[in-house]
Amino acid sequence: MTVEAAIDFQNELDHRLRRTNQQLGATGLRVAKFIDENRQIVLASSAAALGARIGTSDATVLRTIQTLGFASLADLKGAILNAGPVSTPADDMRRTLVDLEKATGQALDGILQAHADGLDILRSEKCRAQIAASVRVLDAANRIAVFGIGPSSALATYVSILLARNGRRSRTINATGSMLADQLLDLGKGDALLILAYGRLYREVKAVFAEAKALGLPTVLVTEADDTPLAKLADVCVAIPRGRPGQVALHGATLVGLEALVLSLAAAKPQAALSSLDNLNRLRRATEAQGKSAK
Repeated sequence: MTVEAAIDFQNELDHRLRRTNQQLGATGLRVAKFIDENRQIVLASSAAALGARIGTSDATVLRTIQTLGFASLADLKGAILNAGPVSTPADDMRRTLVDLEKATGQALDGILQAHADGLDILRSEKCRAQIAASVRVLDAANRIAVFGIGPSSALATYVSILLARNGRRSRTINATGSMLADQLLDLGKGDALLILAYGRLYREVKAVFAEAKALGLPTVLVTEADDTPLAKLADVCVAIPRGRPGQVALHGATLVGLEALVLSLAAAKPQAALSSLDNLNRLRRATEAQGKSAK
């Protein structure tokens, strides 16, 4: 999308949020105001979660969204994403520091609570079902390519190492710009993609999904919400929050979910995992012996 198109979309979204004021009651106005002022939170929340934040029902949230001219919450999220950046890391940090009142002790408590909330979601039946579905997809693959850019690049590399240690052929895709093309070159039949991506559809994310579709490769997406335009591109979506919506991104719960996924894949083929780990130990001993003899 060009800058001009993004500006047009932003103006249309703003217009929709404001032109229906006369059609909304007091509660509807409160919902519309919250949506307008907290777009990042809307992107990462369900209707029920928004209702709880605003102090109304999910049905009222959905009715207000429809009055605003959107078919559904997913439709609204798509419009917000198309309107361009809704928050920057600096904005998220400002909100986080305001909530924590800049106190170190409160910062620790806030981070621990955010991670505890994320672990509660991982324990939910919905998330368990999503992880189980992703295991079925990835277990059938001859090789798993793990994609992540930015901060997710380190997670992608770590997960790829764990997969290889546990007997799975794996590789990392973490390049940006034109260098991504080199990493996509050898994708082919038998591969599956584990994609770590959040928020907007960056061009690299679009390219990875497009290549997977062209080659007929299954995709598993780990992201923060399962009702966004991004989530609709994947065969399976695992929704794990990155901290609290609208605040600084935290990856602790995501890491736990990914480690659970890797261990579930190891449990699916235990002999392959154990054989690979035995081989790893053999190679480590050989490396240690060479190091001692060199001295």
